[in-house]
Amino acid sequence: MKCLLEFSILQTSSGSTIPLPMMAVESLMNGELALPYSNKFPLPSVVSCLGGCEEAFYCSKSCAEADWESSHCLLCTGEKSESCSRKALLKFIQHANETNDIFLLAAKAISFTILRYRKLKASHMSEQEKPASSILGTDLSLLLEAWKPISIGHKRRWWDCIALPDDIDASDEATFRREIQELAFTSLQLLKEAIFDKECELLFSLEIYGHIIGMFELNNLDLVVASPVEDYFLYIDDLPYPEKKEAEKITQPYLDALGEDYSNCCQGTAFFPLQSCMNHSCCPNAKAFKREEDRDGQATIIALRPICNGEEVTISYIDEDLSFEERQALLADYGFRCRCPRCLDEER
Repeated sequence: MKCLLEFSILQTSSGSTIPLPMMAVESLMNGELALPYSNKFPLPSVVSCLGGCEEAFYCSKSCAEADWESSHCLLCTGEKSESCSRKALLKFIQHANETNDIFLLAAKAISFTILRYRKLKASHMSEQEKPASSILGTDLSLLLEAWKPISIGHKRRWWDCIALPDDIDASDEATFRREIQELAFTSLQLLKEAIFDKECELLFSLEIYGHIIGMFELNNLDLVVASPVEDYFLYIDDLPYPEKKEAEKITQPYLDALGEDYSNCCQGTAFFPLQSCMNHSCCPNAKAFKREEDRDGQATIIALRPICNGEEVTISYIDEDLSFEERQALLADYGFRCRCPRCLDEER
């Protein structure tokens, strides 16, 4: 934020820049200035991580508590972190941020499984009226049960299924995939030092780690949350003329300063176990799509046409507008050749 405040500029259509008055920016930031009609767009207060780290922020206390219980308590770098080593955890996070942030998702999956295993074991021991500490070693059946939500997704090793980048020559493919594997190995060693649990040792093999990341590569949905800033300026633009003209006396400099960035949305990625079970078709009868009213973190599947009773629900993993050859090439990364009705027809 410091850099934005010090170098706030206004870009004109001619490409020249005009400094945006810092007093106006600071007044907006500290609450002295309220933009017109901003009360129409109330936002929840930002909730900090329960453990005191500066990496995670939430829209509500319930979200913060749910994340802490499910995975974040092991991945938090704050004072209340339950990790083995916060120093090692910081190294892991830094490595992920510098290389590939998909490692952060993989860590979340492993942390989720470890914590779920511990809860299942404690519950199991309670039912048997024995302390959990009286049972030595790993209860494999409980570990498998803890792993079940992650087990649903189709998996391949990351370095086997990742698409070859356009700037990598086919002759260098083996080297590229070996480097990806080495990158995953380095990440895993850092994570192991940070949150290793002897009873869940099986989760810390390179094979498992590679398959978790590959699962995300093959199954994850992109999440897009509309910017409230964009919604606000669209509201101003739709006002009746007198009100719009008056409001724009204040809002226009901020809109000009933001430029095209005013519409930047919040983007993320998520794994949904049930959605990941849906097979592909190049003529799908459904699609994963967030409508304007779908503002929570759930996956939304919308029917594209009437679906008969007993008919399989399918979605497209790729852009179905591509040619037959292009579609098959992309689907090869998923490990199959599409035999949907459309592909069979176009193959003839």
